[in-house]
Amino acid sequence: MTTLTVTEARANLYKLNDDTSVNHEPVIITGKRGNAVLLAEGNWNSITETLHLVSVSGMRDSILAGMQESIDGAATELDW
Repeated sequence: MTTLTVTEARANLYKLNDDTSVNHEPVIITGKRGNAVLLAEGNWNSITETLHLVSVSGMRDSILAGMQESIDGAATELDW
């Protein structure tokens, strides 16, 4: 994971934005008043979706159970 100072990030913001969007690697930006992490938008969306799903009561267990299910037992047509 890349770590840059705020000054370095500011000097290369456009390239940093492009690289982060393409490589999907987070970048730590360090500063005197605190640190931040730059993420590609798609990665951030995935994180927030995951947080939402695990916050729904019973969803985590349902997902884990589904991951254990054989593909052979899966439905081939939708009921709705």
